[in-house]
Amino acid sequence: MIVTVKPGKANGTLQSPPSKSYAHRMILCAALAKGTSHLHGIALSEDILATLDCIRAMGVPFEQDGDTLTIHGGIRPALNPVFPCRESGSTLRFFIPVSLLCSQNAAFSGSERLMERGIHVYEDLFREHGITFQKTGTQIQASGTLSGGTFTLPGNVSSQYISGLLFALPLLSQPSTIHVLPPVESRPYIDITLSVMRTFGVEVREISPNKFFIPACQNYQCRDAAVEGDWSNAAFLLALQALGGSVCVTGLAENSIQGDKVCVSLFKQLGNPNSTVNIADCPDLAPVLFALSAVKGETLFTGTKRLKIKECDRGQAMAEELQKFGVSSEVTENTVRIFGGKLQKPAEILCGHNDHRIVMAMTVLASITGGRISDAQAVRKSYPNFFEDMRQLGLEVEYDD
Repeated sequence: MIVTVKPGKANGTLQSPPSKSYAHRMILCAALAKGTSHLHGIALSEDILATLDCIRAMGVPFEQDGDTLTIHGGIRPALNPVFPCRESGSTLRFFIPVSLLCSQNAAFSGSERLMERGIHVYEDLFREHGITFQKTGTQIQASGTLSGGTFTLPGNVSSQYISGLLFALPLLSQPSTIHVLPPVESRPYIDITLSVMRTFGVEVREISPNKFFIPACQNYQCRDAAVEGDWSNAAFLLALQALGGSVCVTGLAENSIQGDKVCVSLFKQLGNPNSTVNIADCPDLAPVLFALSAVKGETLFTGTKRLKIKECDRGQAMAEELQKFGVSSEVTENTVRIFGGKLQKPAEILCGHNDHRIVMAMTVLASITGGRISDAQAVRKSYPNFFEDMRQLGLEVEYDD
């Protein structure tokens, strides 16, 4: 799908979309809890639909009424279940350890890009625990039984592996320890996992920095809980404010532990003399930060190496698209420099690279110059109402299917 965005100033007040990071975790914890939980503020993005598909594969029934999800939790062991993860990396990595609680053989399906992103940390980690993986096209087969013990894994690949272990290990009959090796990046996402687990009655103790002790034989408790607003997606709305619009975003918790709330302070750093911004703890902000720095002025971004394993290689993808606006970039192994400059209207269609955050970043810039953006349907992954919200802010957006 292609959208045409016409130049214009954003103006208005919007409710923040609900946090996908919280919703993923709350749905999984509710599925693991025996009894009925009611979760409020659930938006049916593609990633959340993938998580719902996977709890269904676990035999967990649920009903949706507006933005409220009622989950009748408790694992029902299935024979050779298949977990359809679509394009959701967090869903895949969260459910692999959980699946090994209820079946000795489980398969995970997903898009080609999701399979390319891989699960190599689990492959290395579980080998010594007797768990094996086999990849066949767009499926990963996991075989074995998860047992407690000590798990040591790198902290600079993806926090999703750590979260996946944290969800599953409390349900085992033996205690476990997770030791995350420094440097530990995206620590706020681990904190969100721990917070949601506490909400559902499960205890994890951090016995030293980034070393977690998980007592055995615990049970998740059903809850009535609400999802807080999403700083990651709200960053694109706040970027329109930073570009001179008059945008107010409601529903965001100022004391949130979401790491991406740092967007407010980072926006102010862009384009300052010799500005350097480390995004190792907030890689999902990269596309919107790169887009804003194209307007604000030259900025060096460090801690960017994990952008290669997102929905696309986000550093390279943004460099290619910014070039169409007349803005040059320099991408290395762990840095991205955006040189900034006067934006020109793109003469060619902007490519969304089938990446929701690239599409939204291009929309922010096209609000200045105008432009056409392909792969616009990718916003359904995390923010299905994005273009409708752009219209509510007064931007002209036209669809060309």
